[in-house]
Amino acid sequence: MDNIRIPFTHRQSSHCESGVVSNLLFHEGLDISEAMAFGVGRGLFFGYFPFIRVNGLPLTTFRCAVGGIFKQVTRRFGISVCWQKFRQPRAAMEALDRKLAEGTPVGCRTGGYWLPYFPPAFRFHFNMHNLVVYGKEGDDYLISDPVFPDPVVCPGRDLMKARFARGPLSPRGTMYYFKEVPETVDLSAAIATGIKKAAWAMLHTPGPVIGIRGIRFLANQVEKWPQKLGNRRAALYLGQLIRMQEELGTGGAGFRFMYSAFLQEASRHLNSGLLNELSARMTLVGDRWRDFALMGSRNCKNRATEMESYGAMAEILRECAEQEKSIYTQLLAVARQNEHPKIILKRRQA
Repeated sequence: MDNIRIPFTHRQSSHCESGVVSNLLFHEGLDISEAMAFGVGRGLFFGYFPFIRVNGLPLTTFRCAVGGIFKQVTRRFGISVCWQKFRQPRAAMEALDRKLAEGTPVGCRTGGYWLPYFPPAFRFHFNMHNLVVYGKEGDDYLISDPVFPDPVVCPGRDLMKARFARGPLSPRGTMYYFKEVPETVDLSAAIATGIKKAAWAMLHTPGPVIGIRGIRFLANQVEKWPQKLGNRRAALYLGQLIRMQEELGTGGAGFRFMYSAFLQEASRHLNSGLLNELSARMTLVGDRWRDFALMGSRNCKNRATEMESYGAMAEILRECAEQEKSIYTQLLAVARQNEHPKIILKRRQA
């Protein structure tokens, strides 16, 4: 295949999936920020699953399921998307080359550990990393990885290995691209629906381990860990929780800061002072999640003071749960109102 370079604007983002969907939309002439994509895509979530183990330790998630942001955004904007998975690596790379030859930038799900442009200190086995391939030069692929400041180049053999990384949630060569994009989208309806879905999920999803109830459940568990598990095992559980909160996929506090930015942007579109107020409150909640992580890191390193016990950390989580419950309750009321100004976003002409 001849060298191909699709004109694609790379914009650095905080999170890979919301960054990919935002950049692909921008390429198609829809100026949607990463925060807006995250909010419309109902990215905010919480679940503590002690019965699901990662490296022998409980799984905690602070975002919706992998691919959920992309699917929700494209559905609410009426965008037709093609998703493909493959059994054979060669077939997956040939399909990628064909779409590039057609001038179509392609999103890929990969195992980040196998991408050589990742610094060694940031490499770990994480099979849910999203990026955009926008060209090819010889055997190398041109990649817009939204978590990096500039576009990168990746050898074909490494990209193929990353697309077929083994382990939990193996990407299986997953790639996706836009097939048809409408000339206009109803941004106000998408904002209201995204808010409603996120707030409802955090408040009303059945079961004790999801949403607000999940945060409270986690608080009770954290408080019991030293007596139940012993100090060494408790530190391992706590370290896993903090790693998932602060390092994997932007993290719990980071997602709340991003959602705060979404609410601030939504307040301007919908002319809502209440959304702006709730945005400020969500930022404060994010700060408390960061306080929890800082206190937890001190416990993991045996540097905690008497005021930084597991019980004190549990109280921070309970405070976060109460604050978030109040925020989501008000957001649900705002989203259910019918007098929002109608905002129609038109595609930018090339």
